[in-house]
Amino acid sequence: MSYPRYHINVFWSAEDACWIADVPDLRPCSAHGDTPDEAISNIRDAVTGWLATAQEQGFDIPEPRYRPAIYAAKFAA
Repeated sequence: MSYPRYHINVFWSAEDACWIADVPDLRPCSAHGDTPDEAISNIRDAVTGWLATAQEQGFDIPEPRYRPAIYAAKFAA
């Protein structure tokens, strides 16, 4: 299944003792892994499942919109 290019956050969770991958545009859509690469691999599966379920249920598929604050900043001229 092809899907839009969503932003993926990847971070270490000390509380869970694993890497977390999260897609802000697809709430709730997250996955975990022992390494960042494993978390990213797992989130790809989670996104595919999220989108397939939304489509089966007739829900709208959100366009990718999330941008981290660092990219959203506007610079004064």
